[in-house]
Amino acid sequence: MTTAATITAGPNDTAGPKSTAVRRLLALGRAEAALLLRNRTALFTALLLPLILVFTLKSLLSQQAESHPGLDVDSLLVYGSVGMVLAFVVYYNLTAAYVGRRGELVLKRLRTGEARDLEILLGTAVPSLALGLLMAALIGVGGSLGLHLAVPVNPLLMLIGLLLVLATMIALAALSSAFTRTVESAGITTLPVMLVMQLGSGLFIPLEVMPKAVADVCRLLPTTPAFQLIRVGWFGTDGSAPATDFLGSWGAAGPHLITGTIWLGLAVWGAVRYFRWEPRR
Repeated sequence: MTTAATITAGPNDTAGPKSTAVRRLLALGRAEAALLLRNRTALFTALLLPLILVFTLKSLLSQQAESHPGLDVDSLLVYGSVGMVLAFVVYYNLTAAYVGRRGELVLKRLRTGEARDLEILLGTAVPSLALGLLMAALIGVGGSLGLHLAVPVNPLLMLIGLLLVLATMIALAALSSAFTRTVESAGITTLPVMLVMQLGSGLFIPLEVMPKAVADVCRLLPTTPAFQLIRVGWFGTDGSAPATDFLGSWGAAGPHLITGTIWLGLAVWGAVRYFRWEPRR
């Protein structure tokens, strides 16, 4: 009878905390953050390079204002700086992280545990997202106060645009990693998307100073609609029309919201279709 009474505890009788998606995401995020802090090259790319580009952007916008009177240099400087920080810290850094963890077989081992595929991808992205949002917030708030910019016209629209930007960048990073063999080559494979973000999304060169035909094409590029949503929500215009109020900003944002959602769907499809969990043999 005594022997029969000794029963091994089943999965539902364990004393430890039950594993949940949030716990798994936080655990993966903490592990990835530790790896990021040890990687000086990644930290330089994430922290210093975007700040260096901010000074380049200020000089470039000042030159453009000379030939385009009325260009709002201050608002474009803050908007472009936030966009570049997110591009480098989230997209580029996350692409390198996916490639590095794949090469170390970390992703392959994680798939044998409790974490789902989406949790693994998002958990790896947590430090890049947190760092990118922190830097963007510091630049956005500090720049707005220092340059005395107006308060956002539509904060909700800004939030939607920000979420669309981040989701698109995660999907593009996962897709780009499929065509990147090593961490060192990430600077080459991510270059096309980085150029599209910087030059085609109105971050370095405002769309309103481009020829109309070129600007219309740029508004259809993958990352432009999401960034333009942030701009419309912040300043009430994307540069193609006079600034509007809260209600009017929804109408101005409509085309960008539709185009951005379509591109997000295509980026997610591409990431699911081509993402690699282990190195090529």
